[in-house]
Amino acid sequence: MNKYIMSSTNHEIDYEIYGEEMQYVEIELDPQEAVVAEAGSFMMMDTDIKMDTIFGDGSNQDRGVLGKIFSAGKRVLTGESLFMTAFLNVGQGKKLVSFASPYPGKILPIDLSEKGGKFICQKDAFLCAAKGVSVGIEFSKRLGRGLFGGEGFIMQKLEGDGMAFVHAGGTLAKKELAPGEVLKVDTGCIVGFSQTVDYDIEFIGGIRNTVFGGEGLFFATLRGPGTVYIQSLPFSRLAGRVWAAAPRGGGKDKGEGSILGGLGDLLDGDNRF
Repeated sequence: MNKYIMSSTNHEIDYEIYGEEMQYVEIELDPQEAVVAEAGSFMMMDTDIKMDTIFGDGSNQDRGVLGKIFSAGKRVLTGESLFMTAFLNVGQGKKLVSFASPYPGKILPIDLSEKGGKFICQKDAFLCAAKGVSVGIEFSKRLGRGLFGGEGFIMQKLEGDGMAFVHAGGTLAKKELAPGEVLKVDTGCIVGFSQTVDYDIEFIGGIRNTVFGGEGLFFATLRGPGTVYIQSLPFSRLAGRVWAAAPRGGGKDKGEGSILGGLGDLLDGDNRF
């Protein structure tokens, strides 16, 4: 089991990641240690672990009502729920709690103490973290990101010196960018990057690219130095393919390999799309 050294502000957690394509992370908690997670990621846990719904991410629980409201407000701006779930070991010995990936891909462990206390990731990539890690929005200073960034614009920031876990869809690629080195990425394929990486949105350009390209009008430019993580299967792409392949017309399906395909529906008099 991987060991994370105790920090001054975040709870210590030991962990192990299992599986290949549908992974889950098992976290070992000492007495009075806790981990926070997004709703819906819980898989299983031992007895003597207390599950509690908290307002925000739990990083401002000691700062009164205003601190809790500010913590929750940051999550609302990223489109997430006002609440998260905390799992606290109230027993005497070590206990285990596990969290599962939402769809096929990889779980990426992030040691924030090695990232300068901050890591920037996609708004739906966060899975769980040691209690004390702050989960908020990464505000952009550039207007272009807000107007044209699309799914890749609204980024979350994970702050603290504890351990955090994010999820990447499909295959995970890690790129180490040298100072000034530029990587151009589909906005939805970004998992996250270190705070030293400069991030912007760039217009693809060209009439044919714009009208017939099928890849969107913009992509992200990431400029080093720093580490960038890329996913091959963003959830939006997976959901789009599933929706496109879903049968139409009251469940009558001509089959994916049918020669007639959609034309068969027209010949049957069923022209509902």
